[in-house]
Amino acid sequence: MGATRDFLDKHFRHFNAREVVEAARAYEAHVEAGGKILVTLAGAMSTAELGIILARMIREDKVHAISCTGANLEEDVFNLVANHDYELISSWRDLSPADEQALFDRGMNRVTDTCIPEAVMREVEGRLLGCWQRASAAGERYTPAEYLFQVLDDPTLAQHYQIDPARSWVLAAKEAGIPIYSPGWEDSTTGNIFAANVMMGHLPNHLCVRTGTEQFQALIEWYELNHGGGGRPSVGFFQIGGGIAGDFAICAVPCITQDLKREVPLWGYFCQITDARVSFGGYSGAPANEKITWGKLEVVTPRFDINSDASIVAPLIFGWVLGD
Repeated sequence: MGATRDFLDKHFRHFNAREVVEAARAYEAHVEAGGKILVTLAGAMSTAELGIILARMIREDKVHAISCTGANLEEDVFNLVANHDYELISSWRDLSPADEQALFDRGMNRVTDTCIPEAVMREVEGRLLGCWQRASAAGERYTPAEYLFQVLDDPTLAQHYQIDPARSWVLAAKEAGIPIYSPGWEDSTTGNIFAANVMMGHLPNHLCVRTGTEQFQALIEWYELNHGGGGRPSVGFFQIGGGIAGDFAICAVPCITQDLKREVPLWGYFCQITDARVSFGGYSGAPANEKITWGKLEVVTPRFDINSDASIVAPLIFGWVLGD
């Protein structure tokens, strides 16, 4: 085995640690049996540079679709073109309100220990606005991810890369041809920018961006094409964090079976990494066993609830699957 596998196999033997190894083994078994995996990204995983290993997972055919927040979608591209301009603050817990104001005044937007420069957001805005305007003029409509794919297709962007492009998971998804769904995209910097440009008259209306329900339909259609029909494991679900990225995507199956009245196998593997606790319905999207009552998972579905920091645990599981 590789060094990561050896370490986990030796030391991760009980409690959450044991569940990490079991989830990794089951993930590996799922893809080796021909099953597809959908990964969902909440939180600030792109700013945490999960793309370093997620891009490898995509390129090595271990991830086959992504559902993510608008922030994770855009922040992978921000990191690609402005990583050297980011600032790290190791003592971020000690910042005073005055310190935070000083960061704002310098155009540095903080995400825990990482400050993203406002300038990169404006650089990407200019490129996106051109894409939105061209689509509006042609009567064309695309998803938020497809617009960022168009930005990445511009050969003039490559000269601005500040990291190895192999570390961009959005670029990897574009090159691999896997779909990215971004529910609630308006809750993101680029979503806010889009609305502002409509209001300022730079765009005629909101129609050039495909809606969340349209993306949901596309996800349903993708699921129906990829669940394996019993010939291989159904699609697996690997959830990082909670929130809309996961809740949106996992509802594809009950929508098919309960609303569309079509027969499909339920999700074939489930793992969620979160530091949330089950308490009065506050565990976003329901813990694994509860999902059985919603027609999302079966009694026999391999399922894992890992209570830990996803920025630590997800790379370990991915490293295991990659044989590191």
